[in-house]
Amino acid sequence: MYAYIRGKVVSRQTDFIILDNQGIGYKIQAAPALLERFPGRGEEAVIHTHFYVREDTQALFGFPSAEELNMFELLLTVSGIGPKVASAIVGAMSPSHFALAVITGDIKTLTGIRGIGRKGAERMILELRDKLKGTDVPAASAGGSFADAIGTGSQSEAINALMVLGYSGSEAAKAVTAVYTPECGLEDLIRQALRHLSR
Repeated sequence: MYAYIRGKVVSRQTDFIILDNQGIGYKIQAAPALLERFPGRGEEAVIHTHFYVREDTQALFGFPSAEELNMFELLLTVSGIGPKVASAIVGAMSPSHFALAVITGDIKTLTGIRGIGRKGAERMILELRDKLKGTDVPAASAGGSFADAIGTGSQSEAINALMVLGYSGSEAAKAVTAVYTPECGLEDLIRQALRHLSR
């Protein structure tokens, strides 16, 4: 419903901020680690939001970037993970670090997040790995450069991981192509591609 809200931060609390947009105050919830990254009181902010609706609750959850919002929405697809837990996970780990942990089955890293036990980590890996590591990458647009970019398994997996994190297919393919070398492992390839995209 709301992709993002731009406005002035008028209040900061332990687990939410209030953002004023043309006289309307939006209460936007977020994990404390995410709140620390929002602008201060009285400052202008652009908050990427997810409107969470269930029979017994309605709430806006906010994130500093579109990639973190995409990670949050991906986490909501995992059975047993609600919005507050998903927000806490996003606050504890960057999207790129999270994607690498899931793709490589790194249970130790995932259980390092407060509130995530071994079973929860295994469930995230089981339910999300195929989404992050699938090989059904969309076909190329005109010009064929996208198709050329996915010639190897690691390139395909890296592109797919970036797309699940919210980047377009062409953005992901260009970034992976720009940093790819035959010696580059999947984890390094995703890390370097994300650095390239953040320039």
